[in-house]
Amino acid sequence: MSLVVLGLSHHTAPLPLLETMSLDAAGRAALGDSLTRRDNLSEAVVVSTCNRTEVYVESQTFHGAVTDIAEALTDVTGVASEALREHLYVHYEDRAIAHAFTVACGLDSMAVGEAQILGQMRTALREGQRSGHVGPALNNLFQQALRVGKRAHTETGIDSVSVSLVEAGLARAERELGPLATLDLLVVGAGGMSSLAATTASRLGVRSITVVNRTHAKAVRLAERVGGVALPLSELPAALSIADVVVSCTGSTGVVVDLAAAGDAQVARTGRPQVYVDLALPHDVATEVDSLSGVSVVGLAALGEELSGGTTPPQVQEVADLVIGEVAAYLTDRAAESVAPTVAALRSHAADVVAGELTRLDQRLPDLDDQTRAEVQLAVHRIVEKLLHTPTVRVKELAVGGQGDDYAQALRRLFDLRPGEAVTASVPPERGGLA
Repeated sequence: MSLVVLGLSHHTAPLPLLETMSLDAAGRAALGDSLTRRDNLSEAVVVSTCNRTEVYVESQTFHGAVTDIAEALTDVTGVASEALREHLYVHYEDRAIAHAFTVACGLDSMAVGEAQILGQMRTALREGQRSGHVGPALNNLFQQALRVGKRAHTETGIDSVSVSLVEAGLARAERELGPLATLDLLVVGAGGMSSLAATTASRLGVRSITVVNRTHAKAVRLAERVGGVALPLSELPAALSIADVVVSCTGSTGVVVDLAAAGDAQVARTGRPQVYVDLALPHDVATEVDSLSGVSVVGLAALGEELSGGTTPPQVQEVADLVIGEVAAYLTDRAAESVAPTVAALRSHAADVVAGELTRLDQRLPDLDDQTRAEVQLAVHRIVEKLLHTPTVRVKELAVGGQGDDYAQALRRLFDLRPGEAVTASVPPERGGLA
């Protein structure tokens, strides 16, 4: 079995295509179902955010996995394979592991170092677990990726240099409108990105915050956290007219602020300038709004261009080095695990031989005193441990070098081992769920 990652992101695809490919929970579940129904794929996890849609699979063959994933993407999204082909990237085995760790650390994000991807990958793993699409291979990969991502944020200085999309959008608004302390902010939506926008703006000292959301109770909770005001969605037109900056990220499948609504707001504002920061995918603000006099609309593509330039900060290099070390450790552990059943079978076989011989000793020398019997048992166990030490260590070393399978097979033939039976008897079932 092999690990394969296939997907597209802001690095490889235009924003309109990413919008089309972005999947909600139902879409991710449908894609996972489509993938795991295919004979070549045994496990699947779907990660879909505003910046990427990726599929991680455990597959019997590489080329079969690429074909299966591409077909499933077309089936679920309706986007023809010809339109996808030039924008897709594929990672296999070692590179796939490195990619997963890199994504979890935020190094592959539009806003380098952002931490939201950790929650999104955790959600993808949980969805896969609940639907039965995740087995031991992808569960272990994602658990380790999440651990590495957490290390990046707790053990390095990446947070000090990670400029979020929200901060970049607010900086753009300041350049066009003046200091945040003189501006009124409207947040449309109350999800993760909207909450980040509200808390970031509050921290940076915006004059006032209004939150509008379809579910009013969520708007109230968010507004209370940032000392703002919550309004129902029906009052969006009035809220638009008083907002200098509008940050929108609703997750809606359609436009939330159309040309007419933005135009009416401009009339009510008597032409005072206004900036819309559209962080949604698909976009919340109609593209035509940018044509209004006095109005600027900045979206993910423009913000991504702002955040992609410049030199690599040392903190980012520190995280990249962390990823390299973690990938090496993961590959070493996985290689050792591949021969673990044979090692367990060898030790089980040796234990059975020792137990049988000690039983026969007891039958032949029933009057042997306890101290002597204990010394004999200890001596026998020491001999066996010394004999097993070298082949056990060597098979693990060879596994890391890619020769473990041949050596493990030789051990199985020499000692007539049946690893499956030994593992079943000696290894407890693995617990599911997140660590």
